[in-house]
Formats: sequence, C-alpha cells, structure tokens
Amino acid sequence: MSEREFDVVAFGASGFVGRLTADYLARHAPSDLRIALAGRSAERLTAVRDGLGEVAADWPVVVADTSDTDAVQSLARSTRVVATTVGPYARYGLPLVAACADAGTHYADLTGEVLFVRDSLQGYAEAARGSGARIVHSCGFDSVPSDIGVLLLAERAHADGEGTLESTTLVVRSMRGGISGGTIDSGRAMAQAIAADRSLAKVMVDPYALSPDRAAEPDAGPAPDAVRIRRDASVGAWAGPFVMATYNTRVVRMSNALQDWSYGRTFRYREAMAYGDDALAPLRAVGVSAGVAVGIAGLAFGPTRAVLDRFLPAPGEGPDEETRTNGGFDIEIRTRTTSGAAYRCVVSAQGDPGYAATSVMLGESALALALDGAELPERAGVLTPASGIGVRLAERLRLAGFTLEVERV
Repeated sequence: MSEREFDVVAFGASGFVGRLTADYLARHAPSDLRIALAGRSAERLTAVRDGLGEVAADWPVVVADTSDTDAVQSLARSTRVVATTVGPYARYGLPLVAACADAGTHYADLTGEVLFVRDSLQGYAEAARGSGARIVHSCGFDSVPSDIGVLLLAERAHADGEGTLESTTLVVRSMRGGISGGTIDSGRAMAQAIAADRSLAKVMVDPYALSPDRAAEPDAGPAPDAVRIRRDASVGAWAGPFVMATYNTRVVRMSNALQDWSYGRTFRYREAMAYGDDALAPLRAVGVSAGVAVGIAGLAFGPTRAVLDRFLPAPGEGPDEETRTNGGFDIEIRTRTTSGAAYRCVVSAQGDPGYAATSVMLGESALALALDGAELPERAGVLTPASGIGVRLAERLRLAGFTLEVERV
C-alpha cells in the first residue's frame, strides 16, 4: 500500500459530518500525510477544500458516486484508508465496503445501523481477512465510548489478574448536543427496511445479532441489555433506556466475540441513561423514552413519516456551531469481574457528541489506521473500534482532549 496515491481519503467530505472531519484532519494530520476529499460533486468538494485554509490547498478532489462501481473500486485502490460519512450506510455503504475488502484498503465509518453491519460482516469479512483490510465500523459516538471504554476495563482487569468481566453497565450521566438530518435519515431507512421485511425485526431484537459466530453465543431469550425505567441503586439515580443502546450493546458483544471472548463468556452488558434523582426524574425518563418510541414508530409508517419529514432536519443539515461547541458528554461504565473486583471507566469529551466529538473520533480512527499499523491489533476483516484499532485509539483520543480513565473501586 506504500505505492498508493493517497494515505487517507475523506469520502462524503461535502456532507455535514464530512466537512467537520475534513476540518479536523486539516488541523491535526501530519503535514506530509497525503489526504484527498471525495464525493459526488467536484464543485462542492472544492468549496470545502477552499474553506480549510492553506494546509489543504493542494489536497486533490476525487469525484465518486456510490452507484458507480468502477469509480468506487478505483477510489478504494487509490488509497490506504477511506473514512466515509456517506449514509444511510445500508443504502449507500456496501459497494465501498466490498471495494475496500477486495483492495486491501482500511476503512472507517460512522454507522449505527445493525442491518448494515450484519450484511457487511456476512458478505465481506472473509474477503477483508484475505486482503488484510480492516473494515472498522462505528468510529463515532456510535460506538467508540462504549466499545473502547469496555476494552479498557477488560485490559485493566487482565493486567491486575482479576479475571474477566461479568455484569457491566454503561450510564450516560450527561449528554448535550443536536441532531442532524443524516442521523434521522439512517433511522428512517432502518424503519422502512423493517416495515418492508418483518423478518428483519428478529435481527434487531437479537442481542447477539452482530456476533461473527452466532452459534457460539447464548440461545435467544430475554435481552441481557434490557433496562426498565426505575430508581436504580447501582446508578444512584432514576435510569431509563439509552436511545443508542440497541446498537452499542451489539457492537460491544461483537468486539468480545472477535477477540475470542476475551471479555469473558459470562460477560453481560447493558446501557442506560441517568435522569437525576429529583421528583421530576421519573417523568423525564418516561417522556424521553416515550418520545423515542413514538419517533421510531412514526418513521416506519408512511403517513406519519410524511408529516415528520416536514419538521425534521434534512440530510446535510445539523446543529449550528454554538451547539456543537457547547455540547459534550459524560459517560461512566462500571463492571465487576469473575474474581469479584470492581472497576469504573469514565469517558467524556467537550463538543456535541454526534458531530464535534464524532469528527474527532473518526479523524483519529483514520489516522490510526494510516499511521499506527505496528501498534494495532494483528487482525483483519469486518471489525469494531476495539477489535480493529484497540487501545491505540484511546491513546490518540486522550491526546485530542478526551477523558478515558479506569480506576479500581
């Protein structure tokens, strides 16, 4: 791959998160790294590049549409790493995954779509292993804090000789930010797919849907990640379901399986949202949970989807700069090991989780894949951040201002 034209291609750079990621690379990538911007419109890509300052003045612009197989394959062969923000991934992502798996090109995306990752895993893992490509899904707020946080806990427990992880709970203590049209479009696409094929609903409720070896996982039964709205003593507050838990929990279990169940065969993982401990806390928990459920149902039903589309942001739209700057998240993950030891991991960052912070996570994931090969896990295929990039991503994020701290409690 040293003979390739580029080191990193930011695909979808004229989109909302794509522009943020390109800006992050312009400010933080080594000056000698060969970076290109790719997408459907040369005019829009050039406008993005011109707004990045002198450091990006010579970055090439590559025109490629996901519907053009030849263009996508040429793009994959031209670079060592592709960082893509082109979604919904189930609609647009698989041709690029296929091209990168075939070309031995490392890949990072921001997907939070269970069905897309399952199709990627089933269709292209073998080809990626054969070519040496790391196809690393979910390198943003979906699902780096969850995935890397649990990895750090497992590494610490192993280093201390305290066995493997058992009951593990992620709690979102605070989260401030906005939402973009791209995120909503991904949710809309998944809801439509399930409405068109009801058998996909079984995949969505399977807690081990993304395991590379489903037969080796526990039999189907009550979801181990189920969270009810209640006063939870272990959380120290009223807790309820976290909107991203359906996806994140499956990614974390995928990481466990991809690493030969190094977190443990008795590992159990769930995610919750904390709503405080005052008199209004249960009402907040019920209100947020009901709102999410109604929104998902509304996007799946044609007439209500048409009404919601009038008010929801369109693809390419997102929170303003003030919202992105003033946002942030604070997450705590607690676990108990097979020896009875207890650990706590704090993951936090300044900046809107889905956009400002996510552009950092995707940018650093791409840089790690391009620059840190000797320090990454010796693993190829369809992977997660923990299994494909590992603790090196935590080290990079700390240098970028994130908090990722593990302590014994």
